[in-house]
Amino acid sequence: MATGETGFSDVAYDLISVQYHALKGGHDYGQYVRDAENAGKKEIADFFRKVMDEDSKRAAQCHDYLVQLAATKDAGPAAA
Repeated sequence: MATGETGFSDVAYDLISVQYHALKGGHDYGQYVRDAENAGKKEIADFFRKVMDEDSKRAAQCHDYLVQLAATKDAGPAAA
């Protein structure tokens, strides 16, 4: 399995990146929900809740894959 400059496998790095962005988005979407609710836009607030839920599920799936990778020699960082 290829490793990037971090010493972690590219796949582990990619999963961590997707997980980070999903969690960050989920955090930001909370404000978007509040903004839409404050503007009286229930349908839009519901849309943001849906997006937030999708990102939460995406972050959880990344976590599950990272746990699987951690049980292998491909987890990284590369042995020194």
